[in-house]
Amino acid sequence: MTDQPLARSRALWNRSRLDLESDEVLAQILDRGELEAWRALYRLAREDADLRRRIKRLIGVAPIALPHFWLAALTVLGEAVDYDASLPRYTDSGGA
Repeated sequence: MTDQPLARSRALWNRSRLDLESDEVLAQILDRGELEAWRALYRLAREDADLRRRIKRLIGVAPIALPHFWLAALTVLGEAVDYDASLPRYTDSGGA
């Protein structure tokens, strides 16, 4: 599964290639991707229920900068989400 904007994303600064099967890579894109990469990820998630489930799980366990943005996107895609669930605290470390 590849998508050109995702493969070019600056979020992959420490990766040699895009591997959306990796939760770590997916979390990096969710957290540090740019709008073009997020749109590409949304397009893929629209057709891939497993990808939506993985995104939802990662939001619950990994500190991601805009978790409610992604929860809203998942809601639009038909996923049931709990907006009141406790989410990992995000502190921007000023990384890449």
